[in-house]
Amino acid sequence: MQKISKKHKLALMLLFGLLTLAAKSNTMYFQTIRGTIVDQDSKTPIVGANIIIMASDPIMGTSSDAEGNFRIEKVPVGRVNLQVSCLGFENKYIPNLVVGSGKEVVIQVEMTELVVKLGDINVVATKNKEESLNEMATVSAKVFTVEETKRYAGTFNDPARMVSSFAGVTNNAEGNNDIVVRGNSPKGILWRLEGIEIPNPNHFAGEGSSGGPINALNSAMLSNSDFFSGAFAPEYGNAYSGVFDMQLRTGNNEKREYTFSAGALGIDFTLEGPFKRGKTGSYLINYRYSSLGILDDLGLVDFYGVPKYQDVSFHVVLPTRNLGSFSVFGLGGKSGILQKDYSDDSESYVTRQGDFQTGLGVVGVNHTYLLTDHAFIKNTLAIAGTQSKGIYQMRDSLGNFFDANIDDFVNTSVKIAVTYSNKINAQHRIKAGLIYTDLGYDIFSKYDVIGNGNYTQSQDSRGRAGLVQGFVNWKYRLYQDLTFVSGIHYLNFLKNQSQSVEPRLGIDYQLGAGKVLSMGIGVHSKVEGISTYDAKVKHDDGTYSSPNKDLGLAKASHFVIGYKHQITEQMYLKAEAYYQYLYNVAVENSPASPYVLNNEQQGWSDRELINKGKGRNYGLELTVERFYYNNFYFLVTGSLFDSRFTAFDGVERNSAFNGKFASNFLIGKEFRIGDKSKNRTLGVNAKITYFGGNPYTPLDLQASLDENNGVYDMAQYLELQGDNVFKADFSISYRRDREKSTHELKLDVQNVTNHQSKVYEYYDQGSHSIESGYQWSIFPNVIYTIQF
Repeated sequence: MQKISKKHKLALMLLFGLLTLAAKSNTMYFQTIRGTIVDQDSKTPIVGANIIIMASDPIMGTSSDAEGNFRIEKVPVGRVNLQVSCLGFENKYIPNLVVGSGKEVVIQVEMTELVVKLGDINVVATKNKEESLNEMATVSAKVFTVEETKRYAGTFNDPARMVSSFAGVTNNAEGNNDIVVRGNSPKGILWRLEGIEIPNPNHFAGEGSSGGPINALNSAMLSNSDFFSGAFAPEYGNAYSGVFDMQLRTGNNEKREYTFSAGALGIDFTLEGPFKRGKTGSYLINYRYSSLGILDDLGLVDFYGVPKYQDVSFHVVLPTRNLGSFSVFGLGGKSGILQKDYSDDSESYVTRQGDFQTGLGVVGVNHTYLLTDHAFIKNTLAIAGTQSKGIYQMRDSLGNFFDANIDDFVNTSVKIAVTYSNKINAQHRIKAGLIYTDLGYDIFSKYDVIGNGNYTQSQDSRGRAGLVQGFVNWKYRLYQDLTFVSGIHYLNFLKNQSQSVEPRLGIDYQLGAGKVLSMGIGVHSKVEGISTYDAKVKHDDGTYSSPNKDLGLAKASHFVIGYKHQITEQMYLKAEAYYQYLYNVAVENSPASPYVLNNEQQGWSDRELINKGKGRNYGLELTVERFYYNNFYFLVTGSLFDSRFTAFDGVERNSAFNGKFASNFLIGKEFRIGDKSKNRTLGVNAKITYFGGNPYTPLDLQASLDENNGVYDMAQYLELQGDNVFKADFSISYRRDREKSTHELKLDVQNVTNHQSKVYEYYDQGSHSIESGYQWSIFPNVIYTIQF
């Protein structure tokens, strides 16, 4: 009950009706660019920073005021690049801002103070777009923008699909947005929102998963955010694979603005504006409902299973004069699908059916208070919860339905976090934090695939558990061209007192103009899902035990070295080599078993586990990127890697995510239609992906027939290799600016060639045969968007 069948995923191919674009006009339109300039370390406003629009004629620009605010009016619609400079700070380059007539451009720019020692002269440094927002990150970090998420072909405005364009990162070939980083399981990913860990933010997410077919967080809500693929900064814990650190944007605090969008994946509406004219507080809210759900409610579609989902997200910012700044944020989603399989002989006779429902919710409050001009404290309180519930029914020998599988997983959490940051001077910065999480759970699962009433009950527990994390960061800029970041992360899982002390170190050394050598090392660990610790193991005599309650933390040591060369202002090359040593990995407690928990993509294990496994991932990654400039961009990424595990039997094997290689080529261009006064733009984007197939374990047909369920041939554990996967995505868009609105019509197609690679095998309980699973087939999505 954890997956939606491909047949029902393809039901999403029904396209929603399109609206007609506005009539033609030859008027030239303008918009306002405004925002705030702050110190990256202390978050205090920077007075007197110069902001100019590059290549403007005559030069358009302004300076920031006493509160760091700036405003540039009468900016022609289109794409612009900003250059921000200030005495004593590194220059900041902000490329590719999309200026539309329907919405103001509101940004926050963070600048880094220069380290200038006696005798230093002519110090000029520039921070580029690809560098991480987190000033403590030195390697394996990449910032992604909302504009890129919308522009890249095949992303469907999903940041999880967008980061698969980065070196060393791939998505699930079957259509989900699971993130596989450097051969690690998607279960090792950490999702963060507004500085706090959140549960899996995807619709139709199964227990123990980190991905899903549709992201519940709309990209229209996001600001620029970070993605990390290894050797994380000390503040990140409870992850060994990758970190998704997402930030919500702040709503417009001067005027109300609206965005409406309709497409195959949903209809959504975004509203933002000030709470009160003349005040600095603002709100931002988005709601979406599935397009197919609407059509099904109207009786216009008739599929064997229609996926229905809806989600809402919001961000409220309330600055005060003396008490600091408060913000309230939230994300909620609900999804469900009722699937029915019919007999080949009769379209009215249901052979199997399943009802799968999921829900998620996060609500949090942040309070940031400036203690001095150089120090601040941030307090966070957040409440989150998820539910994954499913009933799967089959027919017995008499033709009657019976419950073959019943799942009901409810997980909740209450998080309290305190972070202190102090920029002592231009050379030294200290950041420390403490996070406590109270975990609640009520989980149940049982199955009987034969129909004799003899259920195996693999889950039945409820209770609470605590998780304590703490960290200390020290950033030392010895010279302008040499930076050290050191620190420690601590994690203690109070349910069984498993703990980990994790030292981290990062170094950034500028070899010369535009050339940087970086290094990062560190220890990382992750707590398993509660369902793994409380899983019940059924013995031959029919009794149960819960042998995994004292299971320890899976750990990994990361070693990364990187080199970046800024070839031109618009293009750079980056190479990284890495080695990851995984240890204390959970494996089956049997000297003859090859089973490794880290090879699972989601779910839990009802095997008796022990922390005796180990593994290693190593590889080389290369990125060449030309930023969007003069209406053209490209991105080329490639990685070669090896990922292997050793179970309790002492044999080293491929991991389940050892595809050996991955490559991407992205390219795009915009064309202005007519002269500038016509305000019409045509955008064309393409992405070609080619990566190695993952290993998989073949099924034992006879054993599967005997059990009426898929039984794997463990003697050939992960010995078969899936086909290499080729996927070409393509998008074309037409944008038109009117006097007070911007319209865009976009066609975005995944797997436009409909290439089909075999990626796994499964046992079909209806036909009692082993079938092949293939990559997700062609999927077109037409989207109409209006901003006003």
